[in-house]
Amino acid sequence: MTPELDWLKQWSVYAPKSVALQSGDDGRALTYQQMFSQATRLAHVLKRRFDIQKGDRVAVLSGNELEYISLFFALQRLGAILVPVNFRFTAPEVEHILRDSGAKLLIAQEEFAERVAHLQVLTAVWSFEDMQNRALEASTPIASRLEHELGFMAEFEDACMILYTSGTTGFPKGAVISHRMVFWNSINTGLRLNLTQNDVVLTFLPLFHTGGWNVLTTPCLHRGAKVVLLKKFDPELVLGLCGSQKVSVLFGVPTTMDFLRRSPDFADSDLRSVRYAIVGGEAMPLELIDAWEKRGIPIRQGYGLTEFGPNVFSLNEEDSRRKMGSIGFPNFYIEARVVDEAGRTQPDDEVGELVLRGPVAMTGYWNNSEATEQTLRDGWLHTGDLVRRDSEGYFYVVGRKKEMFISGGENVYPAEVEKVLRQFPGVREVAVIGVPHPKWGECGRAFVTVEESSVSEGDLRSHCLGHLAKFKVPSQFVFLPELPKTESGKIAKKLLPAH
Repeated sequence: MTPELDWLKQWSVYAPKSVALQSGDDGRALTYQQMFSQATRLAHVLKRRFDIQKGDRVAVLSGNELEYISLFFALQRLGAILVPVNFRFTAPEVEHILRDSGAKLLIAQEEFAERVAHLQVLTAVWSFEDMQNRALEASTPIASRLEHELGFMAEFEDACMILYTSGTTGFPKGAVISHRMVFWNSINTGLRLNLTQNDVVLTFLPLFHTGGWNVLTTPCLHRGAKVVLLKKFDPELVLGLCGSQKVSVLFGVPTTMDFLRRSPDFADSDLRSVRYAIVGGEAMPLELIDAWEKRGIPIRQGYGLTEFGPNVFSLNEEDSRRKMGSIGFPNFYIEARVVDEAGRTQPDDEVGELVLRGPVAMTGYWNNSEATEQTLRDGWLHTGDLVRRDSEGYFYVVGRKKEMFISGGENVYPAEVEKVLRQFPGVREVAVIGVPHPKWGECGRAFVTVEESSVSEGDLRSHCLGHLAKFKVPSQFVFLPELPKTESGKIAKKLLPAH
């Protein structure tokens, strides 16, 4: 039996008046019945006006809007594929995605009209605002009739989305996300986070990022829960919504959790409904874990990636201090191994590449067989992340294979050095990269933001020497007011100067 994919239709029957989506910015809400009506109406317009057929790609250049999510479900009715586009991209970068995906249609907000005007591709363009208006015209009787005419075309192994990765080398690659992948990620997430129809979650990561779609949004919509959508991250607004909307699960990266902790509203915000916060992207410092636990919010560290999951590992909240820095255990229906260059399984506490197998793997990279073959080998997805597993079975991310550098013939993993530096009182953020060195070949350069100006390079060097072998200690320390970030809030190491 193939799992049910028409989630909105099911929930429009089970709980038609339950709120599916609510704007955290203006309070506008859509029930499951209204969202199903919108999706059905939009599917009809897309087919009639733009001849969108099964397998066609539809690109979207927009911020976080309720109708963006309705559109995703509309495309599923047609068996078409959503291609979210980073709205921070320049016209040439947008053009690459349109050409690479072969998008038949681009739906763009009017604020990006100038960028769209500079595109040199033959792609039909539809105003996002006009699309919104069409969605708002939806009514239940019309949706019912149109649903009968359209049916539901998507199948389990079909692609439903192409998510373009950040492109640390060359142009971004499009990870093909299937219905199978979204379904099993929802199952894994629900089992590990105990999600139910009564949950309320916040989504503020952009919808061109897997975190915006698949960490909590799609798993919660699968369960008939409520998703509060924000156009952007705003610490005071997030804290206020936790109380007013009775948010039950909070998701962020260490940077956003730190911004929330530093908000003047943090101490007095109503967080009683929040069961725990799940944190991904990188290890969360103990000081920050302590600050949240003092507010009664346990921290669950996790790990995932666009190409697999993205909810792959989870650390139980009771282990947040004892196993600080660990990503915990693989979630249900996921196999994980630590392997050397020859693909042999590494013993406990030995560093190797993390490889994964399970139904939450991407289909491959769109239009890029070479990259697909490098990443998907013999049924295993090679993450490019270096990890180790301790004797109790807990996994730790050591760094990226491409970030590892060799100093005096010794391997240095930046994540290990960063973990030590984050433990020094007053250090807020840290990023370590390898840079050329005339004697050792390479050495570490640490970029640091601190709370107290009294923290000196000598303090940090002495701290490192007390916890790390000398070859791992950075030769250079650079103090910055802030470290550059990606759209998801992670530190953007590629923007740090290596010369």
